Amino acid sequence: MSKYKLFKSKWIYGLLAIVLAFTCYSFVPSDVYTQAPIMAAIVVIMAVFWIFEIVPIAITSLFPIFLFPLFGILDTKTTALFFGKEIIFLFLGGFLLAQGIQNSNLHKRIALNIVNIIGSKPANLVLGFMIATAGLSMWISNTASVMVMMPIGLSIIEEIKEVKGSKNFLSKFAVALMLGIAYSADIGGMATLIGTPPNLVFMELYHELFPELPKIGFTQWMMMGLPISITFLFTGWLLMTKVIFRMPKINIFKTKDIIKGLLNDLGKLRRDEMASGLVFLSAAILWVTGSDITLSESFTIHGWRSSFGLEMVSDASIAVATSLLLFVIPSKDKPKEMLLTWKKARELPWGILLLFGGGFAIAGGFNSSGLSSLIGNLFTNLEIDNPFIIIIIVCLILTFLTEITSNTATTTLILPILAKASAVLGLDPRILMIPATLSASCAFMMPIASPTQAIVFGSGHIKIKQMIRAGILFNLLGVIIVTGVFYLLAKFVFELEI
Repeated sequence: MSKYKLFKSKWIYGLLAIVLAFTCYSFVPSDVYTQAPIMAAIVVIMAVFWIFEIVPIAITSLFPIFLFPLFGILDTKTTALFFGKEIIFLFLGGFLLAQGIQNSNLHKRIALNIVNIIGSKPANLVLGFMIATAGLSMWISNTASVMVMMPIGLSIIEEIKEVKGSKNFLSKFAVALMLGIAYSADIGGMATLIGTPPNLVFMELYHELFPELPKIGFTQWMMMGLPISITFLFTGWLLMTKVIFRMPKINIFKTKDIIKGLLNDLGKLRRDEMASGLVFLSAAILWVTGSDITLSESFTIHGWRSSFGLEMVSDASIAVATSLLLFVIPSKDKPKEMLLTWKKARELPWGILLLFGGGFAIAGGFNSSGLSSLIGNLFTNLEIDNPFIIIIIVCLILTFLTEITSNTATTTLILPILAKASAVLGLDPRILMIPATLSASCAFMMPIASPTQAIVFGSGHIKIKQMIRAGILFNLLGVIIVTGVFYLLAKFVFELEI
């Protein structure tokens, strides 16, 4: 495409954004929340700018800095604070740790060993990574799970690049692998009460609002969450590798002798590899063992935070602290240098940090403008008698609403509304609250929808259009699976009649 045509198409998309924004502004009521229509228009403009990359994605993420104060949604100081949230520094530290592994060439050794174990069929590799990520995410944060698995996935991609004749499917494989890691982290988190924040929000609100109803324990939740996760993981893998990004049924490496030969060429584990690996491993161990795991009311596995009174030390602190070690440990392979240099660090996807800050700002704007309350109130106006249809509607709204808002904030806002709606409809509150909670983890379309997607988007292997294309199908699959499995198991697990 010529520069003139590119310039012309971006102008067309820009006009489209303005037209859609005015249309959205006209339809959103302003009688109670006067700023809600303006906020809706801003979200539409940013979404179109992101999707069609009218300006660089990171620049679009800065729109709230001037649009929010301009229209009185939030002042500049409050808006700017969203770009300095703790989780952004978790990303930064994770990116640096991954860069340290790549700089020492440890990623190549890890990749070859994984291929040697799983096999080199593309679909099998994607499945292996999805299972491993989902398994981790059941017990540690989704973000930490991706932080652990993404560098290993990138090492696989880098190794395939060196295989002659693999360029035809490398791009598709890289996208499928990165998205598979991100999506499976969210899917795995649904399986346990501690797997993702919305589940904990549900538990807190449910027990607070309905102390007279039966309590939901760790095992009981798993009886519901684990079948949903397993079903979603396997069908999602089939969707990813057989429909969205069709993986060829070939072995990337013709024989295992080739893999073993490449491993032999690497020689023994070098000091730089060992040092960068130990730094990364120490971060992973600290992430995994930091929080308490409550298996029942009488049994809790205490993490190091509560054991040593270090509750103020977050995952972000761990990421930054361990990544800084890479800048002070001398390299043996490169004399007069450290394991990681600032020159290498400058290559990191810094724009992703702005992208995620923009996502946080949108979530804040939703709350302050009243747009989130306006959307939440839609639940109380449902005039449908069939509980199954209501569950589908609830799952659809939560799934797509959390594309542009924080899933934790959304569940905190929506669950009390659903509790009231359940009383009006004469339903047990769990019939609406549990599917809504699970659906809050099923937003897969946008980089700002989840930290996991923001992280893999920073790998540089995924275009936003590819994420939207795969994500909308995963969103719909999530609605089907959450609704279907909950409907089938609700009576067995929670003794609920739907």
